[in-house]
Amino acid sequence: MLRIYNTITRRKEEFKPLVDGRVGMYVCGPTVYGAPHLGHAKSYISFDIVHRYLKFLGYKVKYVQNITDVGHLVGDGDDGEDKISKQAKLERLDPYEIAYKYECEYFKAMDALNILRPSISPRATGFIIEIIDAVQEIIDNGYGYVTEEGNVYFDVHKYLKYGQLSNRKLDDNVSGERIEIANDKHHAEDFALWKAVDDKTLMKWSSPWGMGCPGWHIECSVLSRKFLGERFDIHGGGIDNLFPHHECECAQGDILTGNVPMNYFMHNNLVTVNGKKMGKSLGNSMTLDSLFDSYGAEVVRYFILQFHYRSMVDFNEQGMLLAKKQLEKIIEFVNKVGQVDEKEPTGQIKEIYGNCLKAMDDDFNTPVLVAEVLKLIKLPLENLPQLRYVINRVLIDIMGLNFNSGVSAKKEEIPADIKTMAEVRWKAKQNRDYAKADEYRVKLEEEGYLIKDSKEGYEIIKK
Repeated sequence: MLRIYNTITRRKEEFKPLVDGRVGMYVCGPTVYGAPHLGHAKSYISFDIVHRYLKFLGYKVKYVQNITDVGHLVGDGDDGEDKISKQAKLERLDPYEIAYKYECEYFKAMDALNILRPSISPRATGFIIEIIDAVQEIIDNGYGYVTEEGNVYFDVHKYLKYGQLSNRKLDDNVSGERIEIANDKHHAEDFALWKAVDDKTLMKWSSPWGMGCPGWHIECSVLSRKFLGERFDIHGGGIDNLFPHHECECAQGDILTGNVPMNYFMHNNLVTVNGKKMGKSLGNSMTLDSLFDSYGAEVVRYFILQFHYRSMVDFNEQGMLLAKKQLEKIIEFVNKVGQVDEKEPTGQIKEIYGNCLKAMDDDFNTPVLVAEVLKLIKLPLENLPQLRYVINRVLIDIMGLNFNSGVSAKKEEIPADIKTMAEVRWKAKQNRDYAKADEYRVKLEEEGYLIKDSKEGYEIIKK
């Protein structure tokens, strides 16, 4: 029985989809104005695991992940410059070029991490008509107002349930907290549905309130409703967006549909670097390209799987090197098992497999899952079909480890004396001097090496 921690209720709950056998899942996608970084890997690997496990359980998953290519302002507030437009000025490119450039880089990085593509990845700019209609609907319902400047805001004080997700009260909010406060709002806490822009702005559209662009929060409410309906199962995103972004989504969705649209709200935690918050302004933001060059995409994925999605990930070189070493052992084990016909497990293999599924059923507990996998690779290389059964289902289908990407275990240089002993053993075996061959096989094992014989010769394998 799958149980998910629901931020709405602040407890683990049994997962019950709205429609038997089907799951609608929406995850906040990237704002495409810069190179993908470690924070993206943390978030989208976390929800890739959710996606993969739901499919493993037999659900047909409709996974929507938006692309924010307009409306996300510097500082995450309602006043200031659009992040994409700012980057366009820095690179001397059109904002649409910037958005497309970094969207391509994002998906290239996600593919390298073996993250399954969403069912739909809609861009905000592709649904401006629907966004304008939704803003007008909120105004008509009495929760939005238009200012003389042509901005449209959501009147938070009229929506008495504001704070239901983040557990914040309006009295707790301080004007100017975390964001710049626009001077034409009725209340500091009100948030933008539509922002007026000047003639020099390239990304703008005609609306009933004048030329402008959508606010940041409205796109997710519109796109989730368009592709998943007025009610859907799971909404995912980073905990840093719980307030104000997701809080505003709940308010908008409630006014647009008559209820908070998502049944389960899941939040992944953040990334630190050597114990400090990661961020561009702090100078410690880790791009995925640089991490791939240093460690490989497979190691980055495995490293993140060692942490629960609701736990903080602390990036450090020691942790990455340990993850690389463990992954090399896993790959070596998988290569030794080989491509054999699988068979349902029994005994200890079945117990480990069952523990893996129990871990996933417990709110996608990947740290426990990884611990069970490390137990698996220590088992004797017997019952290969049973081991292959677990490899296919746990390591490949659920964990998403890619053993077909040309990655192989790191081959350490074999010491000369070990090579000499192995050659003596091989010649003894060829001469049918089995006692001597066994003597040297034991010596090699005592030194930490195994010999794998084949028709073509032999291979020296470090334990």
